[in-house]
Amino acid sequence: MIEALSVIFFLYVLIKVYINVMQIGFVARAKQMNPVLMTPSRYMKAANYLISTERVKIVETLIEYALFIFWLSWGIRWLDTLTWNMDPILQAVVAVNLFLIVNYIVELPFSIYKTFVIDERFRFNNMTPELFLSDQLKGGIMTLLVASLLSAAVAWIILNVPMWWFFSFLLIFAVIVLVNLLYPTLIAPLFNKFTPLEDEELSTKIDALLEKSGFRSEGVFVVDASKRDSRLNAYFGGLGKSKRVVLFDTLLKKLNDRELLAVLSHELGHFKHHDIYKNIAMLGGILFVGFYIFGHIPTSFFMELGVRETPAMIMVLFMLLISVFLFLFMPIISFVSRKNEYDADRYAAELCDPSDLASALKKLVDENQSFPKAHPLTIFFYYSHPPIVERLKALGDKSVSGQKSDEALKGECSI
Repeated sequence: MIEALSVIFFLYVLIKVYINVMQIGFVARAKQMNPVLMTPSRYMKAANYLISTERVKIVETLIEYALFIFWLSWGIRWLDTLTWNMDPILQAVVAVNLFLIVNYIVELPFSIYKTFVIDERFRFNNMTPELFLSDQLKGGIMTLLVASLLSAAVAWIILNVPMWWFFSFLLIFAVIVLVNLLYPTLIAPLFNKFTPLEDEELSTKIDALLEKSGFRSEGVFVVDASKRDSRLNAYFGGLGKSKRVVLFDTLLKKLNDRELLAVLSHELGHFKHHDIYKNIAMLGGILFVGFYIFGHIPTSFFMELGVRETPAMIMVLFMLLISVFLFLFMPIISFVSRKNEYDADRYAAELCDPSDLASALKKLVDENQSFPKAHPLTIFFYYSHPPIVERLKALGDKSVSGQKSDEALKGECSI
């Protein structure tokens, strides 16, 4: 079984690298063609940025493979031996945290390189080393705290409850919902400063738009996203009564009021169609399948690995293989997401002038320097938004009426 698992992970790595290589070749050829939706200089810069990030992704994937080999051939046995005499619940907490810490240490150089080398080179980065360190410490402490509580709870369930995989799934799914509820009011403010929108005229327009859509929120807030990078975005955060409208300060500087309202109308489309709830439900279904599979791993597999069948080892194996499992569902997740984006665009076109949304989309592509072309495989697996040209065509934008679908595909617009 270990050999079969190794083959599956190797194929996973091979497919990911193949997609990256195809994307690099596609963009390298596309950047020599006539620019789309961008000036020639920004078009070339966006292409070079994308190629640089894809190359880093290849190295990351290869390191992920090396890390997998390490854990499967030696690391898991090391964790089991290190925690041999511990109480099973304590063993789960220690083993899970050590697994996360080792992976974090290996992945940290890539995060530093992307932020302070690539993003700096292409003038996206506004992050200081002090802020980066602060983010890492806050995120790390929060991750280890949550991981400790969850691993202890899941370990107790495994030891004491029949059909432990089902009740562990319910626990994890409940935590996911809880995080979505708490994120805008308790979690996000730990990393960014949120202030009420000061522009009274714009705030009045937004309130009228929200009322028209039946959307009730805690208010409209501006987040100081510019202290990290220069990209534009906006979102509705939270569930239930904790919902709030969040605008990046960079967005307010680049879009006029009509364009900004069009972007918010798009986001309201997601609210109107209950996309957040649909996405949570879809994730829940995927997790259910995952927990079922890991709840039925034969004892012989643990014997092959040379470890005990303890809650700690079950959880470590789950974390080791979850990336492969989720990758299998990526085409489905991306397809559903792209459909939701089209639906949100249509709703926005009913609330506002479609030309305002089209103008906002063009600015987002240009300001974020999102290269507007991509290999079909990249779109199939990873792209949560439809091709930008197709979105503009659907909005009736005449500037792309003669553009072929396969000549200009979406760069990530974020909305």
